[in-house]
Amino acid sequence: MKIKKILVSQPETTSAKSSYEELTKKHNIKIEFRPFIKVEGVSAKEFRVQRIDLSKFSAVLFTSKTAIDNYFRLCEELRITIPDSMKYFCVTESIAFYLQKYIVYRKRKIFFGEGRFQDLMPIMQKHKDEYFFVPLSDPHKKEIPETLDKNSFKYKISTLYRTVNTDLSDLSALNYDILVFYSPSGIRSLKSNFPDFEQKDIKIASFGTHTAKAVQEAGLRLDIEAPSTQAPSMTMALDQFIMKFNKIKKK
Repeated sequence: MKIKKILVSQPETTSAKSSYEELTKKHNIKIEFRPFIKVEGVSAKEFRVQRIDLSKFSAVLFTSKTAIDNYFRLCEELRITIPDSMKYFCVTESIAFYLQKYIVYRKRKIFFGEGRFQDLMPIMQKHKDEYFFVPLSDPHKKEIPETLDKNSFKYKISTLYRTVNTDLSDLSALNYDILVFYSPSGIRSLKSNFPDFEQKDIKIASFGTHTAKAVQEAGLRLDIEAPSTQAPSMTMALDQFIMKFNKIKKK
């Protein structure tokens, strides 16, 4: 048997030069995209139950673009005016730039890290007196509150959106050679949608340590793991695996 069909558990990229498209052409295989999870924002009514007064905060900490979307959506629904003095702290530069969708970027106090949540701590330490509002998903990483507590920040975490399983009932059978996952939530959706799933010859690929751990905790066999020194991206890991599994000689 050879690898001929792959299912990627996330939306298809809109990039004109998708690395997955290149993989398809290189190995003459079929790659399908199907999100196993989706994000739903909490309603204004649900947020009010949390009894949080957004006007009390002097800073907002964003860990994702989704958090930004739902923060400004709720502020609009609740008719809350965000003061110009509000400070914004973002995990990455790209998340910070995304704020331009809602505010005049150059006129606001915006700070960002280099990719890891820990990278923000030295920056936030310079603003220790701020009261941070932290919009997150349900579920969210325990690392966030643990790190904030360790550094003695004054903050409040609020659930503004949640990750839920996508209905995959139309996929009567997972007739694929490889299933690709990018998050632990994707693995939970697999188990929820297909409680009788038997892996057998199906290969499972995961991206990130948390996803790899979720695969193993679900009692599944992890065949392809990224990133690694040899394969920093998922498509590179898949390429190398297919080359070896299909016994393709390098030109």
